[in-house]
Amino acid sequence: MSVDTNGQSAAAMVPTSGPITREELQLASRNHAMPLEMLRWPITPVGMHYLLIHFDIPLIDPTAWRLRIGGLVDHPHEFTLAELQHRERRTLPVTMECAGNGRSRMDPRPISQPWDQGAVGTAEWTGTPLAPILREVGLAPEAVELVFTGADRGLQGGSEHAYARSLTIADAMSDDVLFAYEINGQPLPPQHGHPLRLLVPGWYGMTSVKWLQSIEAIDHTFDGYQQAVAYHFVQEPSEQGEPVKHIRPRALMVPPGIPDFMTRDRVLDAGPVLLQGRAWAGKNAISRVEVCVDGKWADAHLDPEAGHFAWRGWSFTWVAAPGNHVLSCRATDVEGNTQPLQSEWNYQGMANNAVQELSVSVTEGKHG
Repeated sequence: MSVDTNGQSAAAMVPTSGPITREELQLASRNHAMPLEMLRWPITPVGMHYLLIHFDIPLIDPTAWRLRIGGLVDHPHEFTLAELQHRERRTLPVTMECAGNGRSRMDPRPISQPWDQGAVGTAEWTGTPLAPILREVGLAPEAVELVFTGADRGLQGGSEHAYARSLTIADAMSDDVLFAYEINGQPLPPQHGHPLRLLVPGWYGMTSVKWLQSIEAIDHTFDGYQQAVAYHFVQEPSEQGEPVKHIRPRALMVPPGIPDFMTRDRVLDAGPVLLQGRAWAGKNAISRVEVCVDGKWADAHLDPEAGHFAWRGWSFTWVAAPGNHVLSCRATDVEGNTQPLQSEWNYQGMANNAVQELSVSVTEGKHG
């Protein structure tokens, strides 16, 4: 049996235009998206925030847990949770999105967690900044990267490993990188990384390692599977490609009206309709959101920013006439990066930020 870079049979990993596989369904039952109607909330309730768990949720005793910092540092140290909680405390509203969001809308469909469009959420994360701790332990001059390792462990890429990702020293020293121990004012629940996770605002979610247990300073580029193979833009599994990093611009609309149970197509009344949604990007602020009705684009109104790394609300008044219509929205950041109309296909199904489309049926009746 041939095996590809994901450590699975090549036949099982070939992108497909067919139905969802049993393996994908199994992943979908463990992980969940944010329902798009939750875009009405500026801060996503914890239970509605998207969730991706690579291996198993580890059972960790917070009183016995320690965070080990070592490798190329002058003063290796172990921190207790209480010690970290008594350091400088900072709360940031941050929009986090899975790098695979929109994967199931690619054709052929890359085989993995079959996200539609809701693998996103915005939470108020509380923790302590990483940079001061790095200065205290004293990074050696030859250190070039920091490897962040979680307690979750499994098989992928043909080998057993704990989930681990790295950052360059410069990226790790950003003022906004946190050791997070609370979400929306409460301790992290087990599924979100209890007792401590890394939070790297502006990057796709794979970077914010959960169940954090160690940090190691190294003098070379980290070659662990989750860094060197997974999360890359490639056209075939043998390529190395470019790594996935910052979140691409995206806007999503709260589906108007009421849904059909199976198709999720919308039904709404004729007349003025306030279309609303959220838009976000990783590195840059959102400067424009446009709404499209049946092929005609117009600018939406932008709400004030809620934070540099938090999504931005938008609204648009549409006078809905009876009939069938297609609604879309797209975001543009301050550097002019905007969403494409079609998916930019890649083998792993990464960073599909193609514009959202909603089919709606407008009637003269009264609904919802």
